[in-house]
Amino acid sequence: MNSDKIRNFCIIAHIDHGKSTLADRMMEITGTVSKREMKAQLLDSMELEREKGITIKLTPVQMHYKGYELNLIDTPGHVDFSYEVSRSLQAVETAILVVDATQGIQAQTLANVYLALEQDLYIIPVINKIDLPAADVDKVKKEIINLLGCKEEEIIGVSAKTGLNVEQVLDAIIEKAPSPEKQQSSNLKALIFDSYFDDYRGVILYVRIFEGELNKNDAIRMMAAETNGLALEIGTLTPEMQPKQTLSEGEIGYIVTNLKTTREAKVGDTVTLQKQPASTPLPGYKNVLPFVYAGFFPVSNEDYKDLKEALEKLSLSDSALQFEPENSPILGFGLRIGFLGLLHMDIIRERLEREFNLDLVVTNPSTNYQIIMNNGEELEIKSAADLPDISEVKEIREPWVKGEIILPKPMIGSVLNLIVEKRGLQKNLSYIEDRAVIDFEAPMANLLTDFYDQLKSITSGYASFNYELADYRAEDLVRVDFLIAGHKNDALSVMCHRSEADAIGRSVTKKLKEIIPRQNFEVALQAAIGARIIARETIGAYRKDVTVKIHTGDRDRKAKLLEKQKRGKARMKRFGKIDIPSDAFTVMLKRD
Repeated sequence: MNSDKIRNFCIIAHIDHGKSTLADRMMEITGTVSKREMKAQLLDSMELEREKGITIKLTPVQMHYKGYELNLIDTPGHVDFSYEVSRSLQAVETAILVVDATQGIQAQTLANVYLALEQDLYIIPVINKIDLPAADVDKVKKEIINLLGCKEEEIIGVSAKTGLNVEQVLDAIIEKAPSPEKQQSSNLKALIFDSYFDDYRGVILYVRIFEGELNKNDAIRMMAAETNGLALEIGTLTPEMQPKQTLSEGEIGYIVTNLKTTREAKVGDTVTLQKQPASTPLPGYKNVLPFVYAGFFPVSNEDYKDLKEALEKLSLSDSALQFEPENSPILGFGLRIGFLGLLHMDIIRERLEREFNLDLVVTNPSTNYQIIMNNGEELEIKSAADLPDISEVKEIREPWVKGEIILPKPMIGSVLNLIVEKRGLQKNLSYIEDRAVIDFEAPMANLLTDFYDQLKSITSGYASFNYELADYRAEDLVRVDFLIAGHKNDALSVMCHRSEADAIGRSVTKKLKEIIPRQNFEVALQAAIGARIIARETIGAYRKDVTVKIHTGDRDRKAKLLEKQKRGKARMKRFGKIDIPSDAFTVMLKRD
């Protein structure tokens, strides 16, 4: 098709503001999907997406309307997938900004708008859910005008659920949105904005053709990964695959390849032809690195092989997923897995439990640390257990994040206190109508466990939070170990700031006392930094009254039996094995 008649756009919004519902109405109005085939959030095909009501994997779809070809990409809204969102934004010329009329601008709305402005996209502002009784359209219009500097008449009010005014959005895309720029070069350059593994067909790439054209059975090359492959089938998505012979400049489509894993064709890479390769790749590619790590152990060691095979299958379609074997004296064999964030970790854990029927013990999530040794050597560790001898360490650097919280004005004080509690630094405070925007920096490790829960709790659910990795900073960090009956347990060890070590030690030993069942002998729970004990709790022994069988009042016989019991308990304490329940390994995630 002539590129003047092509419009490439994506929908950006905060979670639950109605991206996928708006996409449903567009597909209905353009006749892409018939009423009979229609279901809510049609593009969210994964069971978890439908259950949680969020988009996890982005989906492109091609629609035809009034003689124009409209290519839509439905992007994820969550911060963990912001790199995927940035690549999707690079693949289009226009962004539809959807804002909920009842909630207004939220943290991820801002983050995604900044990404769209970085890519120099044309933005069409849309207010959704205008038919709800709680909708405050005038207030939300003012917020959008403050953010984008647009005119009030440019903002379109819609109800994605009922379809009200959705045709106006489609007309605005045709009339106002720019068409793809024509390029001079005929050498193929296509951006991979998503890739996944199909059990029957291999790796499938979603691409936007920027220059040249691609034909079926062409030999292709991924420029950053330096891998070669074949375009076994190409075509567009409506949302089912529609094979074609050629994909031309400006079009969005798919390529079925002969590759075996997404690591050979990562998001952001440039596809070119082996015969006539392009001289330079498209800009913006980066290798996505995980910065949240957790140990996954099967409850039964017999399931270790199944866990490894399950993760290998998941990693075929998720190039950001990294794992390596880990061995714990108590939990046995397991895997240490790297994630993009806590939502990513939650999704992988649920998929392992549901799709592969695995029963898992997941240890406390931690982040990675950079270690500078006295001899100048640099190491990277992914858990506190990997920390080398502290006498040989010059400094420990931890990752810090830049965060942004949007919240109602009356709650500023309590949220600032929470940021200070987490060793955070407030950088800026600004206002959008009746809400405040707090910019802050904080250590990643302190936001991993229950920061989001506490934020939602103290703001009654009204605050929204967004973050990105800033840099690594040298801090006075220590490793806190936890000893159960004198035995150190590496799976419980944590890295923390020296000023927080005593409080964490006391808190975790108290929680362990509640979780670990009583034994027939006394059990000491201790927190230690090196050889220095900083906190202790004791689980009392069960008391069995051994004198109950003596009916006489003979003091000597009673003393003899009690002494025998005392010796037995002392022997038990030396040789007794303590059964540690799986809850103990997620003790840092649980709040009182």
